[in-house]
Amino acid sequence: MKGPAPALLLAAFMVTALAACTLGPRRGGHTGEDGHGPGAGNLDRIADARPRSEPLNRGANSPYTALGRKYVPYQSLTPYRQRGIATWYGRKFHGKPTSSGERYDMYAMTAAHTILPIPSYARVTNLSNGRSIVVRVNDRGPFHPERIIDLSYAAAYKLGFVNAGSVRVEVEAILPRSSAAAREPPALESMAAVR
Repeated sequence: MKGPAPALLLAAFMVTALAACTLGPRRGGHTGEDGHGPGAGNLDRIADARPRSEPLNRGANSPYTALGRKYVPYQSLTPYRQRGIATWYGRKFHGKPTSSGERYDMYAMTAAHTILPIPSYARVTNLSNGRSIVVRVNDRGPFHPERIIDLSYAAAYKLGFVNAGSVRVEVEAILPRSSAAAREPPALESMAAVR
């Protein structure tokens, strides 16, 4: 008897990663099982993610269903800007696999997003205090209608909302200069549409 097809194995891995990393409720900073752990070091010294050209992860960018809703991730780097609620995840998920297959590092400047390509980069701005950071998207989530991005513990710390658990933000995809120039008119239209 033959073993499962590679596509089935990838699908099983994706479901496991999604369930492990992004389906649970996220109220960072309010439970004993989340927040920073020993060895956090000086979180103020953690640098923003540095955008670079990376091949997209085919498996992590396939259409998927979570909590009964279907998501179709972007298949290329695409202009994107949206405002909504950001949450964070920390110690409870530290070291567990993300949707990209990488291990979640709560002290890295990373994020989970439902449709931005994996990997990609985004600027996240806290609309209550004006702080802005750059994160690398390497996971899927959050799967709650009012939330648009889940940030690592370090990213939430740098935006100043670890104790609050959530905050209103603006998320904007960072595109390579050549892509951004080629797509400028559609980007302006899509940005106007979400404001």
